[in-house]
Amino acid sequence: MPVTPSQRLVAATELRPWGSFTILEEGRGYKIKRIEVKPGHRLSLQMHHHRSEHWIIVAGTAKVTCGDKESILSSNQSTYVPQCTAHRLENPGVIPLVLIEVQNGEYLGEDDIVRFQDDYERAR
Repeated sequence: MPVTPSQRLVAATELRPWGSFTILEEGRGYKIKRIEVKPGHRLSLQMHHHRSEHWIIVAGTAKVTCGDKESILSSNQSTYVPQCTAHRLENPGVIPLVLIEVQNGEYLGEDDIVRFQDDYERAR
């Protein structure tokens, strides 16, 4: 499939204390990531001013906090995280959690993260 000028294919993996993410594709107004969370780890409790996110679980178990709701998701289940909503992703299981994240918004930079709490002392 040809790549249009507004679309960029990427395959660079970035390591984080909780696991890793790989940007699979990025275009105007969207970004698609593959996220892997190590067993027993979690991302910061955070929110974004400029984007919403859809999470689709591929393998493992996800504990999802979205606003004041908590839920457990497994393979082939998904959830939606609205813009400006506090959220967190955790892996309570014993195998790696793998999910696909689709971001939508006018600005998708990694610096649009407001951290409220973080196990790795990255919160402001």
